[in-house]
Amino acid sequence: WYTDVVKKAELVDYGSVRGCMIIRPYGYAIWENIQHILDGMFKATGHQNVYMPMLIPESLLQKEKDHVEGFAPEVAWVTMGGEEKLEERLCVRPTSETLFCEHYSHIIHSYRDLPKLYNQWCSVMRWEKTTRPFLRSAEFLWQEGHTMHETAEEAKAETVRMLNVYAEMCEKYLAIPVVKGVKTDKEKFAGAEETYTIEAMMHDGKSLQSGTSHYFGDGFARAFDIQFTDRNNTLQYPHQTSWGMSTRIIGAIIMTHGDNNGLVLPPAVAPIQVMVVPIAQHKEGVAETASALCERLKKNFRADIDLSENSPGWKFAQYEMKGVPLRVEIGPKDMEKGQCCIARRDTGEKTFVPLTELENAVKQLLQDVHDNLYAMAEKNLEDNTFDMTSWEEVREMAQGKGGFARTKWCGSLECELAMKERAGVSSRCMPLVQTGTEGTCPVCGRKCTTDIYWGVAY
Repeated sequence: WYTDVVKKAELVDYGSVRGCMIIRPYGYAIWENIQHILDGMFKATGHQNVYMPMLIPESLLQKEKDHVEGFAPEVAWVTMGGEEKLEERLCVRPTSETLFCEHYSHIIHSYRDLPKLYNQWCSVMRWEKTTRPFLRSAEFLWQEGHTMHETAEEAKAETVRMLNVYAEMCEKYLAIPVVKGVKTDKEKFAGAEETYTIEAMMHDGKSLQSGTSHYFGDGFARAFDIQFTDRNNTLQYPHQTSWGMSTRIIGAIIMTHGDNNGLVLPPAVAPIQVMVVPIAQHKEGVAETASALCERLKKNFRADIDLSENSPGWKFAQYEMKGVPLRVEIGPKDMEKGQCCIARRDTGEKTFVPLTELENAVKQLLQDVHDNLYAMAEKNLEDNTFDMTSWEEVREMAQGKGGFARTKWCGSLECELAMKERAGVSSRCMPLVQTGTEGTCPVCGRKCTTDIYWGVAY
C-alpha cells in the first residue's frame, strides 16, 4: 500500500543507487511547504541559517569517540579525488556536529559571542541496510540545528524549546498528535547526554520517531577545545544542543492520514489545497466560469484547475489519490443556480455553496479537514495505547494489531534488551508527563515509578 501510494501519487521515483530517492515535484512541494513553516518558526525563535560542507575529514569525525562509534556502521566514505587516492578518507556527512564544532572553535571566544543559534537545511547520507522512500532512505533531506550556550540551564531549555517547536509543527500543521518524551540511554543520539523525541503512531499501530532534540552538555566542546571567557574572566566550555526533522515526516503524513484511495494531505502543507473540476466543460461558458473561480481562489489559497479532456470521474480519482483536501465542482446546473459543489477528501462529504460565499466556505472547510484529520489520528493514538504489566502482554500486542505499550520500567539496560528480545519491541520514550504512580517492571518485577512507551518502529 505504502509503495503504491508514493509511486501513484507521484511523490518519488527510485534512483539508480540503492536507498536513494528522486523526490518528484509534487513530493518536493510538500517538503517546501513544511520547510517554509519550520523555517519561520526557527527564525521566530532567533535562529539563523548557515551552510556547512558535505565532506568531513576522518580525523575530525574521530574527535568525539561516542559519536563516531555510533555512526560508524552508517558512514559512506570518499577515498579518491579524481584519479588520485586521498591522503585522508572523507566522510559524507551523516550529521554535522563535528563540522559545527570545528567552526565554533574559531568564532567563540567570549560570553559576548553566545548563544550561537544556527540551523542548516541540507541532505545527509546514512548507509541504511533496509530502505523505504521517506521513512528510511540512504540520502534524505532535513534541517539540523546546532546551538552553543553559556550555561547548561540555557542549553537544556533550548533542547526542550525545539522539541516543542517540532510538536507544534506536527499537531498544528500536519494534524499528527505526538508523544513527547526522553529516550533511554540505549536509544539516545551518539554523543548526547539526553535525547528528547516526539513519537507518532501510524495507522498500522507502528511508531515513527518524527523529530529529535539533543542536549550534549560540554562533551563536544571539550573534544574540540571550544572555550570562552565568561563574565568573571574565567575560561569555560560552552554547552551544546542539536535537533533535526527530516523528509521522514512526509512518510508520517502518508502513514497517519492515508486511506485506500491514496494520500490524504493536511491542508497546511498540501501543494494544491483546492482543485477546480469543471463538469460538462464542453458546454458553453463552463470552462470559462471554472477558470474564473480558480483565479478567485488563487488569491487566498493554493488552487489549480483541471481542464484536460479526461472524464470528471478520472479527475476525481486522480486528485483523491494525490490527497487534495478540497475539490470544487461546477457545471451548467450549478451556474444557473449561482453555486458550486465542494467535496472533502477526508470524509467524501459534499456541500453546495453559493458562489458569493466561496472563499469563506473554502477557508472553513480547510480548517474542518485539519480538525477532523487530527481527531481521527488522536483517536487512533488513544485507542491503541495500552497500559500493560508483563512482557507477555506486550509481545501479544506487538504480534497482533500493534500500538504503544505503556509500562513501568526499572531503568536497567538488561530489562530493556530483554523486552526487545522477548516481546519484539523497542523503547520509544519515557514521556515528559509522568504519572508518578508506583508499579512493577514488566521484566524483572522490581517496584518502580518511571513510565515508558514500547512499540514496533519504522
